Amino acid sequence: MSSSDQRLAPGAYKFTVKSTDEAVALIREKLGPSARVLSVRNVEPTGLRKLFSGPRLEVVAQVDAPASGAPAVLAATSSEPATPEPTLAEGAAPSAPLPARRGAGAPPSGNNRLTQFPSSLGLTGLLRRSGITETALERLQSGANWSELNSLPLHRALAETSRLLRTQAEARAPRPPISRAAFLGTAGVGRTTALCKWLAADVFRRARQGHVVSVEFDRPKSLGPLPVFAEALGVPLAHFPCETQPAVPGGFVYFDLPGISARSPAANAALGAWLDREQVRERVLVLNAAYDRASLRDAYAAGRDLGATHLVFTHLDEVPQWGKLWDYLFDEDLEPLFLATGPSLTGDCEEDVPGAIVRRTLPDDAT
Repeated sequence: MSSSDQRLAPGAYKFTVKSTDEAVALIREKLGPSARVLSVRNVEPTGLRKLFSGPRLEVVAQVDAPASGAPAVLAATSSEPATPEPTLAEGAAPSAPLPARRGAGAPPSGNNRLTQFPSSLGLTGLLRRSGITETALERLQSGANWSELNSLPLHRALAETSRLLRTQAEARAPRPPISRAAFLGTAGVGRTTALCKWLAADVFRRARQGHVVSVEFDRPKSLGPLPVFAEALGVPLAHFPCETQPAVPGGFVYFDLPGISARSPAANAALGAWLDREQVRERVLVLNAAYDRASLRDAYAAGRDLGATHLVFTHLDEVPQWGKLWDYLFDEDLEPLFLATGPSLTGDCEEDVPGAIVRRTLPDDAT
């Protein structure tokens, strides 16, 4: 991770980082535990960098008095005094104390670890605290080995539960990689961004070739970063009507479609008819994991009605507990494709979906 530090005023320093966790670690390392956060603001990348990296955080921190242990690198590189910017992080007060340092008794921010919970809760209580839904819990409890799990020492019971969840989530026949797929989802879920992430992985990591088709139907839609991004990757972007079959042997064709409606199935009829007419059999449903459970279920049902075959969750960087996602992994008709864990178009993409959710749901020693 890259960071920059710049002298603002006596005892004040500016850091540009990727996340709040990195800011905390960097400030603790350079300024010590007495440092206070003065301001935090988002810094958007510019130009072509916008396509390949997400927004960063500009953090201003201050120590009240020169510390004998302050790193020499700050004194050497910080030379221009200025007044700290007054912009504060939303919901944060000036001079907010830093969170407890990792490794000093505090769990990683946003990463639910059952080891922080008292063992007196028992296996069922710990799983509920992890965010696992009642549906997933009932699925576990209905298994023949549930009584046996509860008789084990708690750390072993958690480890066995994690393996059981992953086994159930992966209990589907393997499918070949997608090659001619439409990306579906309601407005605002990051559907086009998800397409770009998968496109980048195909081109950079899997060395595949192909093209993308944009479909608008009777209303125009924003293509967002897709045209510039596709051009940067050397991937042709066509507008329907056009050729919808692969242009090269073994190549891919991905379809960027308008948003679907989660509340009016009739509004999706034209899109469904088009998918059937063009014989697009692979249909990737994109869901925003930050949505509440009712909105997630509605969008999921709409995608299932349109014949979804694969599943992508976005905005995982905004979700503190991932346990609610287990319900969707148990559907054997939909194969989880990846989790979008950040805004970058060429990264922040976790393809080991059950493994990632296990790691964020159960403690480290349970995996």
